[in-house]
Amino acid sequence: MRPPSHRARPRSDIAFPFHADRRGRTAHARPAEHVHDLVEQLLFTSPGERVMRPDFGCGLLDLVFAPAAPELVSTLELSVQAALQRWLGDLIEVVSLDIACDDDTVRARLSYLVRATGAVREDLFEGRAA
Repeated sequence: MRPPSHRARPRSDIAFPFHADRRGRTAHARPAEHVHDLVEQLLFTSPGERVMRPDFGCGLLDLVFAPAAPELVSTLELSVQAALQRWLGDLIEVVSLDIACDDDTVRARLSYLVRATGAVREDLFEGRAA
């Protein structure tokens, strides 16, 4: 009789936004996709939106209709970078961040290092006013 195998199962995180996979089960995300999903949640959550974590988020969408003055964009970049460091600093290291506002859309181009793998990713996050 063989002893049971105690191999560690690979980590599996729930996909964001929550949805069912083709089998009707909860969809899961690979580690790189999961980090991307966490960044997206942080960027587009306004402080006060989450009841149990009222200080979570950076309020990026709150500025969709604000005038896109260079001073405001610079302040917003600092605020977003601080939120990324605070909430996701153990998972990522921000390499560069560029924010642009157009009419009803906010775009954040983020380059970051995923600490677990050492891989550098560059993602574009777009948010629109509801």
